[in-house]
Amino acid sequence: MLVLGVGAVWLWQSPGAVRGKLTPAEIDRYMATVSRISFPPELRAPILARMRTWAEADDGRPVYMLNLMRYHPELRRFEGTPSFAGTPQQANEFYEERTLPLALGVGAIPIFAGPVTGENVIGFEHAGVRWNRVLVMRYPSRRAFLDLLSDPAYAPLAPYKLMSLDVDLAPMGAELTVPDVRYVAVAAGLVLFLAAGWWRASRAPVAARSTPQDSPS
Repeated sequence: MLVLGVGAVWLWQSPGAVRGKLTPAEIDRYMATVSRISFPPELRAPILARMRTWAEADDGRPVYMLNLMRYHPELRRFEGTPSFAGTPQQANEFYEERTLPLALGVGAIPIFAGPVTGENVIGFEHAGVRWNRVLVMRYPSRRAFLDLLSDPAYAPLAPYKLMSLDVDLAPMGAELTVPDVRYVAVAAGLVLFLAAGWWRASRAPVAARSTPQDSPS
C-alpha cells in the first residue's frame, strides 16, 4: 500500500511522465478557452501569443511560476472588471483566496508567498521597478497551469488580479529545491519516535498466558 500511495502521489505531481507533452489540438483548445478571460485590451494579444509559444515548447515536466507583483496606486478599470470598492491589495487578496482551491484542484502547490518588506539592499535600480509581493507556485505540468486558466470558475476571478497590479509571470525550472528545515526536523523526529516505539515493543517479553484448570472434585 505504501508503494502504491507513493506512486500515486508521484504520478499526480509528474503527470507528464504518462500523458506526455501538450499536443497541438490541446493547445488550440486551451487557447480558445483562455482567450475568454478579460485581459486589459492592449495586453490581450501579447499575452495570448506568449502563452501559446510557451505551451508549444512544453517538455512535460513540472514548472514553477514566479509571480513578481507591483500594486497599482488605485484599481485599474477596463472592460470586464467587476465593481469592487476595495484597494488593489484587497482585490488581489480576494483573487488569491478564491483561486487557491482551484489551483490545488489541478495539483498546484504554493511554495512561497509574501510581501516585499524593504528597499533593494544591493542598491542597483532597474528602471525604477519596485515589487510589492512575490509568489511562487509549483504546477505538475504546463497542462495543469492551462487547466487552471480554463476552469469556468477562474475567468470571473482573473480580473481582480489584473486590475490590482502589474505582474511578471516567469516560468522556471527547478535545479535545486530545499524544503523548510523546520518541517524536515519535525518529520525526522516523528520517524525516530515511531521507530523507537516499535523497537521497544518488539523487545518486550510476551506475557505467558495460562488457562486455569478446574480443581478435582
